[in-house]
Amino acid sequence: MKSEPAFFEIGTRTNFSFLEGASGPEEMVVQAAHLRLGGLGIADRNSVAGVVRAHAQAEQLEERYKNRDEIMAQAKKEGKEAEILDPIRIQPGARLVFSDGTPDILAYPCNRRGWANLCRLLTAGNLKEEAVKGSCILTEAELMKWGDEMMLALVPDRTLAGHQAGQSTLEDYLERFRRRFRKAFYMALAPAYDGRDRQVFAVLAMLAARNRVPLIATNQPLYHHPERRPLSDVVIAIREHVQIAQAGFLLAPNAERYLKDSREMTRIFRDYPNAVENTQVFFDRLIFSLKELEHNYPPENDPGETPQETLERLTRAGAARRYPEGIPPKVAQQIDYELDLIKKKKYASYFLTVHRIIQHARYKLNILCQGRGSAANSVICYCLEITEVDPEKSTLLFDRFISMDRDEPPDIDVDFEHDRREEVIQFIYENYKREHAGLTAGVTTYRTRSAGREVSKAFGLSEDVQSAISSLVWGWSEDNLSERDAKAAGLDIKDPVTRNVLQYASELLGFPRHLTQHVGGFVITRDRLDEVVPIMKTAMPDRYMIEWDKDDLDNVKILKVDVLALGMLTCLRKAFSLLELHYDVKKTLADLGNKEHGDEGEPVYEMMGRADTLGVFQIESRAQMSMLPRLKPKVFYDLVIEVAIVRPGPIQGDMVHPYLKRREQRAKNIPIEYPSPELKDVLKRTLGVPLFQEQAMQIAITAAGFKPAEADRLRRSMATFKRTGTIDNFKKRFVDGMIENNYAREFAEQCFKQIKGFGEYGFPESHAASFALLVYASSWLKAYYPDIFCAAMLNSQPMGFYAPAQLVRDAREHGVKILPVDINESNWDCDLEEAAFDRNAVDFRHHEMREIIKTRHAVRLGFRQIKGLSTDDMERLVDNRGEGYSSVRDLWLRSGLQKSVIERLADADAFQSLKLSRREALWAVRALDVKSAAEELPLFEQVRHVDLQAEPVAKLPEMLPGEQVIEDYRYLSLSLKAHPVSFLREELRKAGVTRSVDLLKVANGQRVTIAGLVLVRQRPGSAKGVIFMTLEDETGVANVIVWSKMFDKYRSVVMGARLVKVRGRLQSQSGVIHTVVEHIEDMTPALGILQREARRFGVCERADEVLRPGADQRQKKLANVQERAELEKRMVATGRHAGATETAEVMPRGRNFH
Repeated sequence: MKSEPAFFEIGTRTNFSFLEGASGPEEMVVQAAHLRLGGLGIADRNSVAGVVRAHAQAEQLEERYKNRDEIMAQAKKEGKEAEILDPIRIQPGARLVFSDGTPDILAYPCNRRGWANLCRLLTAGNLKEEAVKGSCILTEAELMKWGDEMMLALVPDRTLAGHQAGQSTLEDYLERFRRRFRKAFYMALAPAYDGRDRQVFAVLAMLAARNRVPLIATNQPLYHHPERRPLSDVVIAIREHVQIAQAGFLLAPNAERYLKDSREMTRIFRDYPNAVENTQVFFDRLIFSLKELEHNYPPENDPGETPQETLERLTRAGAARRYPEGIPPKVAQQIDYELDLIKKKKYASYFLTVHRIIQHARYKLNILCQGRGSAANSVICYCLEITEVDPEKSTLLFDRFISMDRDEPPDIDVDFEHDRREEVIQFIYENYKREHAGLTAGVTTYRTRSAGREVSKAFGLSEDVQSAISSLVWGWSEDNLSERDAKAAGLDIKDPVTRNVLQYASELLGFPRHLTQHVGGFVITRDRLDEVVPIMKTAMPDRYMIEWDKDDLDNVKILKVDVLALGMLTCLRKAFSLLELHYDVKKTLADLGNKEHGDEGEPVYEMMGRADTLGVFQIESRAQMSMLPRLKPKVFYDLVIEVAIVRPGPIQGDMVHPYLKRREQRAKNIPIEYPSPELKDVLKRTLGVPLFQEQAMQIAITAAGFKPAEADRLRRSMATFKRTGTIDNFKKRFVDGMIENNYAREFAEQCFKQIKGFGEYGFPESHAASFALLVYASSWLKAYYPDIFCAAMLNSQPMGFYAPAQLVRDAREHGVKILPVDINESNWDCDLEEAAFDRNAVDFRHHEMREIIKTRHAVRLGFRQIKGLSTDDMERLVDNRGEGYSSVRDLWLRSGLQKSVIERLADADAFQSLKLSRREALWAVRALDVKSAAEELPLFEQVRHVDLQAEPVAKLPEMLPGEQVIEDYRYLSLSLKAHPVSFLREELRKAGVTRSVDLLKVANGQRVTIAGLVLVRQRPGSAKGVIFMTLEDETGVANVIVWSKMFDKYRSVVMGARLVKVRGRLQSQSGVIHTVVEHIEDMTPALGILQREARRFGVCERADEVLRPGADQRQKKLANVQERAELEKRMVATGRHAGATETAEVMPRGRNFH
């Protein structure tokens, strides 16, 4: 047996002490188990953000330890080694760092009350007035107030030990704290390995003895293994904003701050053996576990009832409302089953909470909302109006949602309109009060781009190299930085600095940077929230969030409700109100929902089958558009399948092709064979191919004899098998179960393989059904009322795949007239104006829609389309408009708007109703004398003064059409006059470029050359390194496939060009056309043609107004300066003149999607 005493490390910091620790909580726990420490305490700087992860990792080790015999046997069979670590005890705590000079204190709660005190203490520091988001301001007063029921260890500042004054300061603290906290107070001894340890320890030990404070040993580890020392230096350099070369004494002098084992610590503290023994005494006083926080639901019952009784009453009342003809027996039976399960699990309050939020939103605030996710598997959720999907229509699997042996609370996600979600959030705060409700955190981690930038800065690479590295990286990928990226950024691969940057940037990936608020995860508790978890400020006033993210909450089983925002719901509500206003047609989501759509639905499904779905919810992406013509949806259930099938899960489990083949079979009336009558019931709806998680579970129940709860365990192990490797425990059971029921072994193995294939991403059918409802609703609008669809989409921006320019182009192709923004006609939102519908205006590609479309209106673009205008200003313009403005000066006098705002309206060409061209309007604006008329004139004079000053008459040269289009793109991000590519058509025609519309006539396999603006770049997770690009010319869009070999070759063009020319082979399959890239050329400089004229007089000398239609939010932050430099480099290289750069900047940049 070991002779040395067990050592318990209490001073560990993880990478949740942001930019201090250099190892994750999980790594620390595994290493501690590996070293067989007695226990590990996690104490991050003023935070408990990382403790749940450590707790979860420790539980996982325990789980593996319990299953060790099976795991060992399995590994032996495969001829591998399996390491099984002994479980390790983890205690959550925090390192309190004070702002008033008090030495750091390691604080560990002894029990639930102690935990509440620690959370209150940290919350007090986070919410102080002077604390900004992310800072925690603590003073000794907070410790004295909240320090009970905790074990505390003071970490003395070593510099104090060297001189008399410092020693007496330290002694004051020891005496004060010892008097207040008695036996719960220790002093930590920590080696610095600087040659002075022995002498410092002697002084500290003497002071401690004098004040009767026991000593405790810690190595204060910052990383789990000495190899992490260099990363620790990089992290310090990033934190201190210095380069590593200049960091000097900021860096650790050695690599000793790693997790050390008992033997090593006993050796270091051989002169103070009781300091090591005390670690055990300290730990033995801690009996708190995070498990004690579980199931903390707010009470929701009505007076005189238990929550369960309230739930039963509401459910029965709801069922009677949902089924006026009487409740079908299948449903009634399911209600009883679900209520019983909820009762056993004590989840009633949870359902009532969600029900209350939805009722309030729907009936008091009139907000469109619907539940989704696995909750749609529940009849109760349907009866309570949480979801809209009739459970009778699909086979329900409540156990996918809640099951007896699954411990975590169910998860109900609710989508609300994205621009009104704030009202719902405020209701939750008002109803449950700040003490019980808060937003969950999201952990922002280092992604390839941010890691590359920060690390290259730390190694002293220049600004342009930093931006070159980060701009070559795909959006927010998490791939390691490769040598290829470095080469493309012009770095020398052999240079040691470059190698270091690549290595450490890759190590930093996935490290937490800071906490941000989660988009809508609300945590609601019965106890005070700040006694369950610390609360902190967010960037928004009056919004508070907690320190844990949703995975942490799942791990400690605390209730969270996801209040999510969905742009399409906003769009639908706006569309429904326009429909009622202009066409007197009343529609709701439920009307378009569960019933069979009959004749009215036929044209809608036909439109989807032609992939005419630009802007439609969920089925507007390139992958979906290429699937639609093959799948040709005919009924609502086909949409459920469509939504679910274009996902990485089914694609990896190889289910798409078999499913499509069987659809063709069915169309030809060839009978489909099923392996057995029982499975036919499970798989009939998806023609014998399992596409949904529920079906995987049902195969296990029906064919392999699993109990429902076991099947749910199988589903969960599918989702985590990469981490835990438990899925193979089920395999034998599954295959044997099926063989027992007379299925062929081969078939059983195949079923299991499929289940394994989409364990990662299997889409719950219920979730797909909730989404399919929105797909149908948005398609119905697009088919019959493209005018309303276009206006509602524009009024709900930003959302979806395509920018306003494409939505407008699509509407025009469907015969909708689009009218320009105008000071006398427009409102803030896009609006409809009476206009006759011209059938012949519908593009020949959509000729089937000519008799279907019911449009009787034109869309008038609203002021929201103009960049940089505020709603308040435009409301003033509209309120004072009266019969209309007669001149620029009249507008200025009556609206009281600033001159700069009027100038912006002129820039956007909004004076057409006054017969003023863009130039004339700008000229008139120049003639106004001061910023705003209201500043100059006394009120009573305003009326008299209306139009005394005649406008100067000047003959202005006409603007060229090309320049008009550039200005439109600059201020409106779209142009109704022409498409930029149309001006290059002559040049492109000579170069043999085919127009998008003419691709329909090109034979499959033929070589073509196409050109267009880059709208979208997409790199789906399931497609191995392929990039799909969507290009647009004046006739429509074309899809381009870039294989990874080609991407490597033309990477900077694919990522950076605004206009490209592509040569490649055309692939055409059931109406879906792609061009496979063989060569790609950057045509961005050609945009200079649009500006063959001298710059105009001074008005446009505002080159900083770089225009970015629909640019990705994350990319906006990359300084415009770098981008201009990059574009200019390109222009110079191609020898075009200077105007080209500016034009290129105005063009859409293209959106990146995963």
